[in-house]
Amino acid sequence: WDDADFSQGVGTTWYQEYSTLTPTPDPLVQDVEAKIEKYLQTRYEAKWTLKVTWEKAPAYPSRHDDTETNTYQAVLTTDGTRSFALLLYQDGGMRWDYTRLAADNMLIGFS
Repeated sequence: WDDADFSQGVGTTWYQEYSTLTPTPDPLVQDVEAKIEKYLQTRYEAKWTLKVTWEKAPAYPSRHDDTETNTYQAVLTTDGTRSFALLLYQDGGMRWDYTRLAADNMLIGFS
């Protein structure tokens, strides 16, 4: 994850909020619940979920070029007590040339 720059008109960002008020949850919400339950070994029932997608996002500083882009999503969800963020990347969608990024002291991982 790094700074994306949409100033050259390359790339798209959109979001979708998922309702949990219906008797049958949306398949995306069911998938998010299943991932949380599988990886965290805890029961989880989403009360609110938001998916944000960045498609073909160019790295900062942007050039009018869509060959070095990144496609990824952030899914935010909560059951009213606990909240989670899932960061999802398109397979083969990370095409930023990390040697030309503004920051060269990157740290990858989680805490």
